[in-house]
Amino acid sequence: MIDGLKPYPKMKDSGVPWLGKLPAGWEVRKLRGILRRVTKRNRPDLPLLSVVRERGVVRRNATPEDENHNYIPDDLSNYKVVLPGQFAMNKMKAWQGSYGVSQYEGIVSPAYFVFDLAGVEGRFFHVAIRSHAYVPSFAQASDGVRIGQWDLAEPRMREIPFAIPPLPEQAAIVRFLDHADRRIRRYIRAKQKLIKLLEEQKQAIIHRAVTRGLDPNVRLKPSGVEWLGDVPEHWEVRRVLSCLEGTRAGIWGDDPTPANEADHVTCLRVADFDMSRLSIHGSKLTKRAVPASLRNPRLLAAGDILMEKSGGGETEPVGRVVLYDENVAPHAICSNFIVRLRPNATTEPKFLLHVLAIMQVTRRNVPCIKQTTGIQNLDERAYLSLAIGVPPLVEQQAIIASLTNRLRPIDKAASRARREIDLLREYRTRLIADVVTGKLDVREAAARLPDEIEEPEPLDETEAEGDADDAGVGDADEMIEEAET
Repeated sequence: MIDGLKPYPKMKDSGVPWLGKLPAGWEVRKLRGILRRVTKRNRPDLPLLSVVRERGVVRRNATPEDENHNYIPDDLSNYKVVLPGQFAMNKMKAWQGSYGVSQYEGIVSPAYFVFDLAGVEGRFFHVAIRSHAYVPSFAQASDGVRIGQWDLAEPRMREIPFAIPPLPEQAAIVRFLDHADRRIRRYIRAKQKLIKLLEEQKQAIIHRAVTRGLDPNVRLKPSGVEWLGDVPEHWEVRRVLSCLEGTRAGIWGDDPTPANEADHVTCLRVADFDMSRLSIHGSKLTKRAVPASLRNPRLLAAGDILMEKSGGGETEPVGRVVLYDENVAPHAICSNFIVRLRPNATTEPKFLLHVLAIMQVTRRNVPCIKQTTGIQNLDERAYLSLAIGVPPLVEQQAIIASLTNRLRPIDKAASRARREIDLLREYRTRLIADVVTGKLDVREAAARLPDEIEEPEPLDETEAEGDADDAGVGDADEMIEEAET
């Protein structure tokens, strides 16, 4: 993709330290010379648009659920009109790149900024200004008490410098980056499809082990539970609650400050759940302030299971579970959207973890879900009354030991695919930043590209998985065998 790309033959000092040198034919212009603020209202008949970090301006009904919880009033006459080719910005989230050139006609929140563009091609401006070369400048032009509540200072934003190549070169850059982006996204979707296949194979292995055990010749009996079917004759059919020493709801506490430093504690959120490993992510954990009287009874211990009790959605019902690891997050509690389940002495924590995870994946917990405000809430009493098959403790431990060995190559193959996706995203981020700031000359490469049929709007690979049959997806079993070697 980048074979033959070289630096520009003639460079000059941009006069901007973070931009460095630019191609001789490029110019630097402040955003005040590019953006002209416009405000047009009173078009409630137009469709609602959103401005989001990952994709810029999108149709409102196309945004992921977790990006779209803003209240929508009945009267939309005060909403601002956005036309195709105009630049729209969520000024409260400009620091994270929530802006872009619109492809659509619609209306956005009255709190957003809308601009006409001058002297720059819209598609080039969109891809350049959203690159990692420029997003930090918007953070520096924003003010606020804390991240998440920053407000863009428009006068400072207008002083941000922007590198502009000649118009024909802008078109060449867009053509090259579109081609590169399509190829990268296609490969990412292929890897996501592989991961999905591996996860399905993994779930099938787990489901069989925690509902039938390891002995294929074991005598079975009816469990009396529809989703369980027959279970080994010597297993007990018990309620989830009977496997627990107790439960404890989490707490969110207060914002940490120097004044309440003695109360600071790590507070685990659903966002910290690593569902591929049923564990906790070890990075960017949240600190909250919780007094000792409320904190100490909620401190987590080895073997605790954390269950999401509020959240979820249509594609992922509430009830996800992970196992707490004190080495990843020592001295921690969980948030108010999570409940702590502490297995008793007759229960192997990882066995119960896998059973509860299978129940969530197969939607066996859906009858226990209540939804009144757009957020799903798990009825804890009903959930803990659900019946499961429980073997003796020694057999639970043997099942976990067997699963650990059988799942290792699957997890290794999936982990490798995820790492490849991460590397591709890092590569794309760096490539875009280098090209739009003149570090790589793509003019000849763009001229050699074949004409391509216009593709539909690319999937956001962080949210969806697409078909990628032509992109080198191998058979899952073959990938596992390769991982084992």
